[in-house]
Formats: sequence, structure tokens, C-alpha cells
Amino acid sequence: MNSTPPFHPYGTAHLAVIFLTIAVPFALAALVRRTKSSVTERIIVGALSLLLVLNYFVYLSLVRQFGAVSWEQLLPLQLCDWAMVVIIIAMWTRRPGWFEVAYFWGIGGTVQAVLTPNLPYGFPDFRFFSFFISHCGIIIGIIFLMLTYRLRPRPFSIVRVFAWTEFYFIITLAADKFTGFNYGFLLHKPEAKTLLNILSDNRPIYLFEMHLLALAFFIVLYLPFAFYDLARRKSKCAC
Repeated sequence: MNSTPPFHPYGTAHLAVIFLTIAVPFALAALVRRTKSSVTERIIVGALSLLLVLNYFVYLSLVRQFGAVSWEQLLPLQLCDWAMVVIIIAMWTRRPGWFEVAYFWGIGGTVQAVLTPNLPYGFPDFRFFSFFISHCGIIIGIIFLMLTYRLRPRPFSIVRVFAWTEFYFIITLAADKFTGFNYGFLLHKPEAKTLLNILSDNRPIYLFEMHLLALAFFIVLYLPFAFYDLARRKSKCAC
């Protein structure tokens, strides 16, 4: 008998996760501003990094113990796996180049995963916690960097990150063909209802539309910064 509780989209547990994902980075940034301590900053960055890494390896260990998956399903080839590595590097280096990749990959891909998770396991199953720690941890790191260090993408960031995304696409497409596993949802659409479900059922067209959707997401994610820069230029001209 399967006692695993099912996941309920926008149930109490899911809404609590969404709230914490928004509230935690603001609380951490406020703590840094209040203490004005570089030690506090390093502790926060270290704690977030350690949480993401430990969660990843604990998840691998537990699912292997369950014996429900093969090694082909345990490769670090989901976009969120790559985004996790990038946000950790960005938090430690504070370099804009790493941040811009983390921003577009993390917000563009991970937010969708948090809002419409491809997750059959509900609270309090360990896979529920692992899924949201891995995804929400990335978002928390991104927002924390924006609030604390004023990091932000620039206009040409879209081109650079799209190029990195194409690199991910090529690597993952090859891995999907070799393993038969649906990394990056490049073989077929996810089972959960996401934006990918509106794309074509024809695979070549589906993959092409994924590129267009990614580019559209990147542009939309940059628009707040574009509007901010435009408003500043108008304000300077008015003076």
C-alpha cells in the first residue's frame, strides 16, 4: 500500500513554500543591512550554499536506497542542477557574469517549477522537501544578491545567457538520446501542467518553440530593468 501523500497544487504546504521563498531573502538582506557585517554575509552565503549541496547529495542517496531509479536518471542534467552550481558561484564571487546566468536560468526556469511543480509527492514526503529546497534555494540566492549587492542583468546579458542555454541544450539533448531519460523535458512534455504543455506535440516544432519560449522569458525578465533605466534617463533629462 502506497502511503505517500499526493501533492496538492496551491494547497497549504505549497502556498507556505511560495511565501517563504519570497520572505526569506528579504529577511536575510535586512539582517545584513542591520548588522553591516561581512561575517554575517559570509555565514548566509555559506549556509545557502551548504543547504543546496547537501540537499542534492542527500536526495541522490535516498532515492538510490529506494531502488526506484537507475543511474541514467541521476545525472546532474536538469537546468535547475546547473542553475544551482551557477548561483553558488555567483554568491561567492559576486561577479555580474555569473549572476546574470543565475538570474535568467533561476528565475526563468525555477520560478515556473515552484509555481507549477512536476512533483507527485506531497508534504511531508522527503522528496517534497528536497524538490522545493533545491528550487527555492536558487530563487532565494538570486533575490538575496539583488537586494544585498545590487547585482542586476544588463541588455547584452540576454544574448550571453541565451548562448549558455544553447550549450546546455546541446549537452542535454545528447544525454537524453543516450539515456532515454527526459532531462530538460527535451524528449517530451512534463506530466504536470506547465507552460510547456501549450507547445506543439510535434517534437522538432516543440524543441523550436522551447527556444522561442526561453527567449521570450529572458526578454520579459529583463523588462523591469529596462523600464527602470528608461525612467532614470527621463528623470535626468528633465533635470
